[in-house]
Amino acid sequence: MSASPRLAQPPALTAATLRARLREAVAADRPSPAADAALIPAAVLVAFVLGPLPGVLLTKRAAHLSSHAGQVSFPGGRIDAADGGAEAAALREAGEEVGLDPALVEIVGRLDDVVTGTGFRITPVLGLLPEGRDLAALNLLPSAHEVAAVFDLKLSVLIDPAAPQRKAGHFGGKWREYWLWPHDEHIIWGATATILINLAARLRGEG
Repeated sequence: MSASPRLAQPPALTAATLRARLREAVAADRPSPAADAALIPAAVLVAFVLGPLPGVLLTKRAAHLSSHAGQVSFPGGRIDAADGGAEAAALREAGEEVGLDPALVEIVGRLDDVVTGTGFRITPVLGLLPEGRDLAALNLLPSAHEVAAVFDLKLSVLIDPAAPQRKAGHFGGKWREYWLWPHDEHIIWGATATILINLAARLRGEG
């Protein structure tokens, strides 16, 4: 039996290789975030940290926030009329939440929208951060009001098809299934986990 195709080992991964794979992963035909008036359009920045051990930038939301408090998420939020699109919104929110300079982000494209049970249509915007810089070298300044922690999910975990687990829980009076990603310090589930599942499948060439 032939082995499933995999990415190169993270230490040998170059920005050019990942850029090419991400461009292949970008969805060709996506529904517009504003297509359904009943859903609130939002955007998140799925940014790859290209340090010695590449990973995807994630945050843990502050515990006092009114929605999704304490949950792991990508930097992002609602798309405002002044943003002009998902890319601008994702960059603006990343600047506000973690102090990321938008000039450091190379936008690659978008993944399929994800609709949440809370009424949002989220557009994941893919981006590359400068090669050779880990999280510390990016000099991020997280907002104390919005962000409790900034960390990354290593690429080696992201592309491992055995890493995420399918779980079930009781939410809002109903049993629901959801994805859970392994991490030593944080629980990664919900819309964030779903976006990571979609991204990982695309990176492995699974459509």
